[in-house]
Amino acid sequence: MVVPPGRVHPWIDGFAERHGPFTASGDGHVVRLRARDGALAELHVPFPPMAAGPPHVSGLVAHVRAERRVGVFLVRLGGYAAGVFHGDELLASKVGSRLVQGRTAAGGWSQQRFARRRRNQASRAGDDAVETAVRVLSPHLGELEAVVLGGDRRAMDALRRDRRLAPLLALEAQPFLVVPDPRLAVLRDTPATFRAVRVRVVDHEPPPA
Repeated sequence: MVVPPGRVHPWIDGFAERHGPFTASGDGHVVRLRARDGALAELHVPFPPMAAGPPHVSGLVAHVRAERRVGVFLVRLGGYAAGVFHGDELLASKVGSRLVQGRTAAGGWSQQRFARRRRNQASRAGDDAVETAVRVLSPHLGELEAVVLGGDRRAMDALRRDRRLAPLLALEAQPFLVVPDPRLAVLRDTPATFRAVRVRVVDHEPPPA
């Protein structure tokens, strides 16, 4: 379950309504709510760690509502997008695409030529994606709290060894955003995911011994 920043406090109130009074505990990465009926909710902190110690609930709410400056880099085969956000506001961005032909079932020399052409196309598309990420994100590097990656994992993994990305990858934060073709509208919607709290609820968790 994913809860947007503005819904974290109402979600916690709803948990109390469904399961009764709870005690809160946790650390800089997870806040745990243990209700009187035995239910347990684990709320995973985005951009950890948050300040440790009680009060855990108000600390989590303040942490998730903070308007951080975050870079986003999305890649799918032939498509890419990079942007800088302050909270939900997109401050700078660039999206692009380059043709990469699909796979073919043909065989023989024709197949080999096609495969070489496709590899070349993918290489040029990857180079364009890296160049775009560097151009958009690097001027803000000193201000960024994190860089969130997304798109297709295989396409992104193929770019990780490009040394131009090293300063950006040093700020990499979870989650990896699995998104469709990275158009501008897709990029604009990413804060709803990377700022969200991931929640795991276990009903009737036995109390600790």
